[in-house]
Amino acid sequence: MNLPDGSFFMDKITVNTIEEAAKTLDGVVSNTPLQYNPRLSAEFNCDLYIKREDLQDVRSFKIRGAYNKINSLKQTERKRGIVAASTGNHAQGVAYSCFLLKIKGVIFMPTVISNQKIDKVKHFGGKYVEIKLIGKTFDEAVDAARKYCKAHNAVFIHPFDDPLTISGQGTVGKEIYDNLKGKVDVVISPIGGGGLISGVATYVKGKKKEVKVFGVEAKGAASMAESLKQDKIVSLGTFDTFVDGAAVNKVGHLPYQICSELVENVHIAEVGKVCTTMIDLYQNEGIITEPAGALSLSVLDELRAEIKGKTVVCILSGGNNDILRYPEIMEKSLVYKGLKHYFLVEFAQKPGQLKQFLNNALGPRDDIVLFEYIKRNSREKGPALIGVELSKKEDLATLLDNMDKLQILYTKITSDDPLYGFIL
Repeated sequence: MNLPDGSFFMDKITVNTIEEAAKTLDGVVSNTPLQYNPRLSAEFNCDLYIKREDLQDVRSFKIRGAYNKINSLKQTERKRGIVAASTGNHAQGVAYSCFLLKIKGVIFMPTVISNQKIDKVKHFGGKYVEIKLIGKTFDEAVDAARKYCKAHNAVFIHPFDDPLTISGQGTVGKEIYDNLKGKVDVVISPIGGGGLISGVATYVKGKKKEVKVFGVEAKGAASMAESLKQDKIVSLGTFDTFVDGAAVNKVGHLPYQICSELVENVHIAEVGKVCTTMIDLYQNEGIITEPAGALSLSVLDELRAEIKGKTVVCILSGGNNDILRYPEIMEKSLVYKGLKHYFLVEFAQKPGQLKQFLNNALGPRDDIVLFEYIKRNSREKGPALIGVELSKKEDLATLLDNMDKLQILYTKITSDDPLYGFIL
């Protein structure tokens, strides 16, 4: 396999390098809780634990790899300064590392990043970090960061395609293995660029080869799954950035090789399912997670047969979620569960049409959550945009049947309709 940018490093990511990273990180990162979850254990007939990386000081696992890499730099390299690119979590890990090690850093982030994430990076880095907002995606920020590195002779801190970064992330696997005293059967990890799952798989399989490791990506941003499918690293081109902590155009060369050798399978989670999982975790366990953090728990239904009777660990990778995103999260969850639907309805321009729709088309527990006339320039009909929330997804069939019986002309707006994106 031809792997540019350091395939010779493969033999430098081992159980030993991860254990050395753990020594480096001692006192810097938290040995985060491995929490037994009674609800999910009962539902899936297994012993399920959640690895709470959202409880790190920077609220994600990224501090592990960032600090391990930056701490390894020689004094001459430190004086040159470091550069990083990130959609948020790696930026916070780098910023905090710069503060702890008193090293100047420049961090490139996409312009679409929320103010909440920018403020957190400033908070952790203080006077040691400068933020530059460039591009709309992580990959565009990376390109700008590399150009800056070259122009200023700085050191680039890659978020996932570096043996020291991967070894740092692998300490998550060491903690899992140690806390369960080796009694772990399945580990489920989110995948963005692939650094976390690569380090975790290297450690747990290095200690116990029978452990099964599964990866999870979000639908619309499944760069690792697509690369493994095509047996080569591929660029997605356009991709969905909703699960921003795990949305990359192209995975790393090292993670790709490690995943192709050590990971059983990569599953793809519907974005609506991820949102539903986030809500379930909050309502049942009081856990606030970001979309990427909920990925590993979003595919348990698909893995039901694999995890039955086993000791299972789901890595909750981070909890940096902006509260302003919750209306969209709720919306996507309701749509995914089949409880919210949108229609363009052609109402005849005569009295009683809306009343007929309310009384005879809607069910007794159906609720109108959006109603807006699009136009009224026709004397015969007037389209209205209507959003309906159901109490049960099975009620949709009754609603459609009622509209057909009443000869109400309607168009159901589907997810591939441009208008659907405008509504959301």
